[in-house]
Amino acid sequence: MRSFARKSVLPLTFVVSMAAAVVGYASEEADTSKSALGGRSSFGKSGEAGQDPQDQDPAATAPADNGNAYTPRRTEQNARVGAVFEKDDTGEHFCTASVVQSPGRNMLITAAHCAFDPDAETTVDDLVFAPDYRNGKEPTGLWKVKKVVIDDRWAKSQDEDLDIAFLVLDKKNGKQIQDVLGGNTLGIDRGFDNEVKITGYPTSRDTPISCQNRTTKYSSTQLRIKCSDFEGGTSGSPWLADYDPRSHTGTVIGVLGGHEGGGDVDDVSYAAYFDDDVVKLYKRAQDED
Repeated sequence: MRSFARKSVLPLTFVVSMAAAVVGYASEEADTSKSALGGRSSFGKSGEAGQDPQDQDPAATAPADNGNAYTPRRTEQNARVGAVFEKDDTGEHFCTASVVQSPGRNMLITAAHCAFDPDAETTVDDLVFAPDYRNGKEPTGLWKVKKVVIDDRWAKSQDEDLDIAFLVLDKKNGKQIQDVLGGNTLGIDRGFDNEVKITGYPTSRDTPISCQNRTTKYSSTQLRIKCSDFEGGTSGSPWLADYDPRSHTGTVIGVLGGHEGGGDVDDVSYAAYFDDDVVKLYKRAQDED
């Protein structure tokens, strides 16, 4: 495990000016709820090719209370989260990613284990991203990932404290994804007690699920949260804090992954703590764009 020292300064957050609000998305959440991996095996809460859907959908009457999963409405905030496929959308989606602000306006964040093939010992080079994917419909289409950036130490040892990846996207119709959907900021050293919203795409569902709850400290380098029904396919889901509807911006303080690949039970999930290693990786992703 990496050593960790709490900082006494205010949390560091990268803030980049963002695009205007996306038109056509609701402003409220719904209170009612309701991949193909090639030759790779699943890990943690990434999905698995050919996996039979499990009867773990949130109950139709589940309220949007702390810890209970629900099906979120289409909103500007939720549109920045999407399903990750390999090659195209004909197979199963197996992970989740979301848009984060960057100078190139073309960056996603997800879990490293979603974008690395341990058998080939290399990053996956044919990922595509479907933001706001629901029941086969993709409001802004598929976005091709042109570069995967992970920590070299993850590639060598799959260190659970480094389970973070930045994905750089190609333009689509002459526009960068942040120009179309906006993006959230990256929150560094935010501590272990945060109210967050998590949105992800279980492989067994063709709609996303969301959950709100407070994070807790699992270790000096890992966050933990109790949220129901976050099964395979939700790896990479953003842990979003402090969403401001006026600025249309929230802060991603973690992604589902880390310990046990995000957790070996559906109702407890983990995320690697965002520290200086994430800052360095974020800057490297910008430099390699």
